Amino acid sequence: MTARQKDGRSPGRVVALCGGVGGAKLAFGLDRLLGDNLTVVVNTADDFEHLGLMISPDIDTVLYTLGGLADRERGWGRANETWHFMTSLGELGGETWFNLGDRDLALHVWRTQALRSGQRLTAVVAAAARRFGVRSHIAPMSDDPVRTIVETNEGALPFQRYFVGRRCEPRLRAVRFEGAERARPSAEVIEALQSRSLRAIVVCPSNPYLSVDPIFAVPGLRDLVMEAHAPVVAVSPLIAGAAIKGPTAKIMAELGVATSPAAIAEHYRGLLDGLVVDWADEAQARTLLIAVRATRTLMAEDDDKLKLAGETLAFADELAQPTARSQ
Repeated sequence: MTARQKDGRSPGRVVALCGGVGGAKLAFGLDRLLGDNLTVVVNTADDFEHLGLMISPDIDTVLYTLGGLADRERGWGRANETWHFMTSLGELGGETWFNLGDRDLALHVWRTQALRSGQRLTAVVAAAARRFGVRSHIAPMSDDPVRTIVETNEGALPFQRYFVGRRCEPRLRAVRFEGAERARPSAEVIEALQSRSLRAIVVCPSNPYLSVDPIFAVPGLRDLVMEAHAPVVAVSPLIAGAAIKGPTAKIMAELGVATSPAAIAEHYRGLLDGLVVDWADEAQARTLLIAVRATRTLMAEDDDKLKLAGETLAFADELAQPTARSQ
């Protein structure tokens, strides 16, 4: 492990594995604490082509959140958004089930042009991050296409049709990731996870099944995390058996999985050195066979994001000590 600084923090890089809104909140806190020492590896399996444009919902949520551009009330999209495009499209009888704001639309058009010119998604995202003033590195999990397909009681649905079009109403039976077997981690993701100065890997409180599993479905990526010379810490997306936002608890119930810290730890079995849970789940979590840190995990304000990020890093630093990791 790397030497420690005078303020008690280990120097070095941190890799965060992240999905959409919940994960982006913790990524915001980590970004403000770490700057360019942070790499956020983001799920791209919910990307899709719509109205001729390449849409990357989780990537864009992270870009907008870290760039200070996100709409905090809706939890997605850009602040101060207008909807003239969607209104006009609806008047023409076009598809309006997936909202594209006028400001948001500019990013989709720009990205689509760049990708069609032959640029890698990783390079396009990096360029957008620079323009938005983001200091940390935002990296797609792969430059190769992976697409989430949700098996439901109504049949197989592409992720956005299930998540946005049907508002997660169909009963989920299974999830698969088309194209994952042919995908590869980007050189940037590999370099970040193999860095000798790696301080910690943080699994953000994103949906384990829809946001984090696609990342681990990319061949070689799970092994990179397991072989990394740094502690791996996950932050539970649950508080007292419920998810603050999104369908995590619903999906776990439909899959017959208890909404508990134990279920989160089991889902990431073999990967974690520690699990961060909310105070409400401390008693249950203390029965786990991995290290646990209980704190406030609800991130209502920016201060909450910073505090949780700080607690998570401090926990990882403790686990990095030889005595902690040998237990």
